[in-house]
Amino acid sequence: MPPPSKTPPDAPIGPYFPAGFRLATGTTAGETLHPAARFLFAGETVAIPSTPPFAEYSKGTLPFADIAAWAANPGPLTWPPLVWLAAPERRTGVRIAPDGTSFRVDGATAPLALVPKIPLNRSWVDASTFAWLAGRTVTMRGETRADGAFVARTLWPEDWRVDDRAPSIPLPASRTPRLSIRGLARSAPRGGAASPPETHPIWERVRGQRDWAGKPVLAFVLNGAQGDDDEAWGGHFALATGRLPADGRLSDLLVANFYTLDSESEKGILAAPVPLDNYLADLNSGQNWYRPSYVMLAVLRDERAMALVQGALNRLYLQFWRHRLEYRHSSMNCAAISVDMLRALGWTIPAKGPADRLRGWLAVPAKVFAEGRFGPARTAYEYLTEDRTRLMPAAAFEEAVFSLMQLARGAELPHGRLESMLAEDVTALVGVRFPQIPSSRAFGTWPAANPREYLDALPTDPADLKVVPVPPRPFPQELREDDLEPRPPRRSNLPIILLTATGILPLAWILGVLWRMLRPARR
Repeated sequence: MPPPSKTPPDAPIGPYFPAGFRLATGTTAGETLHPAARFLFAGETVAIPSTPPFAEYSKGTLPFADIAAWAANPGPLTWPPLVWLAAPERRTGVRIAPDGTSFRVDGATAPLALVPKIPLNRSWVDASTFAWLAGRTVTMRGETRADGAFVARTLWPEDWRVDDRAPSIPLPASRTPRLSIRGLARSAPRGGAASPPETHPIWERVRGQRDWAGKPVLAFVLNGAQGDDDEAWGGHFALATGRLPADGRLSDLLVANFYTLDSESEKGILAAPVPLDNYLADLNSGQNWYRPSYVMLAVLRDERAMALVQGALNRLYLQFWRHRLEYRHSSMNCAAISVDMLRALGWTIPAKGPADRLRGWLAVPAKVFAEGRFGPARTAYEYLTEDRTRLMPAAAFEEAVFSLMQLARGAELPHGRLESMLAEDVTALVGVRFPQIPSSRAFGTWPAANPREYLDALPTDPADLKVVPVPPRPFPQELREDDLEPRPPRRSNLPIILLTATGILPLAWILGVLWRMLRPARR
């Protein structure tokens, strides 16, 4: 690790210039970094802002209420508390040898090594990876070893960019664009997992006027379903900010990746602001090593909406790392956190409502009968009764993009602060589909758009479920601040209490025990 005074590689970090940061680790960052973040990123290479204004938060205030109050008078754009760069060096225009043992850049050849595979990660680079990369230039993040070898942590294909010559794909002006937007991510087999990258300009304020170079962008990132993990059929959702360079390169967008803090990811994922090349192409944690992705860019004429969103994210991460905002897969996941924050800023992203309340109630005794435990019953109820816009990444993506189109077209009158900015400033909506990077992992596909699609994708026999058990990451008691509150009661408490009081759940449990006892005898 280089000394803390060293600056990051010379490349934009979202809307920020790199000279405004210094490199450190969580351990060496010093008192400028919140103690909870120092704990989470102890051994990781991070960029720490060296110039004000710095992000802050309000203690004793619910996180989204804090965001709403701050947004009334946000002031100048703050710097993020940190950016997870993961590696101190960056090489561009690299050609990797077909056997993966060396690379060539600026006419010179050097040895190439890879960071170690995390033991719980079930796939890795193989011959198909280097055969695929050999036909393109690559941007690498990593670190030069004492023997001169470059140890790569991120391999980003440089043809993953916006093609400003791509033909327009106008969507209908009726309410059907929701399904048309879903169709964009599904317009190639398996969501484009094995297809070339493709650009989809879906709306332009002035048709054919594509002076996008240098323009600020607010981006929505939708990652697909994995091909070998039955807990990941819903995909993942994230917001990103930055500017679109003249060559259309997207690697330097700054992505807000919200992910659970309370367990160790099998891929080493950490919840943090992270450059898009790391987010999609880190050898362990990169989303596109195990599924395809779709990015929708709102190209803006002014940076004010982008700055408002990024400033709110900077504030929200401080609340998140210190556990004032807690991640929960069924009610406060990546989609819910992003959507709730945008709503707090004054963008009324429409709610799709729950998938099936009746089925949610029926699932409680059914799960207790089948599995004899309350945990799966609670989860099933919460998934089926949660607003799908907050629950499903694909639903959040569709509603956000559709709402943007309506605002930009003038089909909806803006009400909140962020809505008004977007209605005036969006000049184009441009989608980009990225394939999965070949490796030993099975190819993924598009994400499920609702709980029914999710459940239909699961194997019928629970014994056939493919999951990766991960160890917990306990939050140190000494880092808990005095305004942290106990978790609110779970929404599933109501059916559990009522169905127990009426005798339905005890009966379901007894019948389930008898059924499981008799089933082996019948076989």
